[in-house]
Amino acid sequence: MNSLWRMARISAWNRRSTLVWVVVSLALATALLWTLERLRHDIRNSFSQSVSGVDLIVGARSSPVQLMLFSVFHIGSVPQSMSMDSVHKLAQHRSVSWVVPLSLGDSHRGFPVLGTTPAYFQHFAYGDKQPLVLQQGAVFADTLDGLYEAVIGAEVARQMGYGLGHSITLGHGMHDHDHEGTEKGQEADEHADKPFKVVGILAPTGTPVDRTVHVSLQALEALHLGWVAGTPMPGGQIPADQARKFNLQPEEVTAALVGLKSRAAVFNVQRFVNFYEEEALMGVMPGVALGELWSVLGLGENALLAVSALVALVSVVSLVAVVLAGLNERRRELAVLRAVGAAPRHVLGLLTLEGVWVTCAGVVLGVLLAHVGMALATPWLQQSLGIRLQLAAPLPTQLALAGAVLLAGLLASLGPAWRAYRLSLADGLSPRV
Repeated sequence: MNSLWRMARISAWNRRSTLVWVVVSLALATALLWTLERLRHDIRNSFSQSVSGVDLIVGARSSPVQLMLFSVFHIGSVPQSMSMDSVHKLAQHRSVSWVVPLSLGDSHRGFPVLGTTPAYFQHFAYGDKQPLVLQQGAVFADTLDGLYEAVIGAEVARQMGYGLGHSITLGHGMHDHDHEGTEKGQEADEHADKPFKVVGILAPTGTPVDRTVHVSLQALEALHLGWVAGTPMPGGQIPADQARKFNLQPEEVTAALVGLKSRAAVFNVQRFVNFYEEEALMGVMPGVALGELWSVLGLGENALLAVSALVALVSVVSLVAVVLAGLNERRRELAVLRAVGAAPRHVLGLLTLEGVWVTCAGVVLGVLLAHVGMALATPWLQQSLGIRLQLAAPLPTQLALAGAVLLAGLLASLGPAWRAYRLSLADGLSPRV
């Protein structure tokens, strides 16, 4: 058996000029399958670990997925606001332990700005209920003295080169600035008259928190003094120091994160929110909303896997075509093998093992290409989409896909091998013209 393996390897190597393209096509198909499966797994893992310990997300009635995507992942358009009176009444519910209001809509150089309270840093968790940790500095003060203080995520600090005490300005709306296109701090922001000082930098979490600038709700109110319907009024600009003299308690927020005293009360509180009479609200359980999101994205995932499988199928068919095309040229070679004592099963095994060698080479090369590609793409994915690919041990599903490609290559090799098996010794020595 060892000699047959060696013969198959040498035979495949002698025909490498033809088989190399089959190996490349198999490698590309394997790399595509391997990468898509890792990307699918890590995207789901990244989304599922972005919020933990939050029992309900409450906001104005809209789509549950839209509310969760915007309030937690800062993706999509701004939904309607909910009143702070509703937030206060929700906090007074007997089953509610804590409520953290969120206000979104502004940005800094393409990074979302989140208005909240210091309680956000106490109650918000990610992964397996891991709390947010300050790498440097402290949380902004929820007072007028700390009105223009900001806590930034690790990715904001890394990309922009910010440190404690750095001055930043905010822009109105979710702008997508080019982080490298202009000198830091030189872009024209709508709220440039009210600069913020970085007082805290959060440790990396691998979640959208890393790409977020956190300020107080009062700070956002101060920024929008003199604004009507998202537009500054002519001559209505109020200096930063003068803004402290105004009532900066917000009347509306985008959403609220809710923690309950007992998980058993989640449906009771959700019913209270959904049937709230003073305004149309909606309570969303993060896990349920994620399930709805995956049900929508599942069609796209299956379509991508189907396309990848078709690419692999085409590669396997090309292996069959190449082996069949070269079989007529090798009939005398196979006949000589029969003449020196090789049994028909040896001929069958030789051609089958050649196909296995080619398939194995393609799969191994494809896995290497996938890992190199993921290593190169990970910084861009984390910077642009906040997705971190894990260059870890292969997933069971990845191994299953690679095994499926190997099995397909083995089955595809059996066809040409069976034909060679049936070639007679006389037919090989006297081939038809």
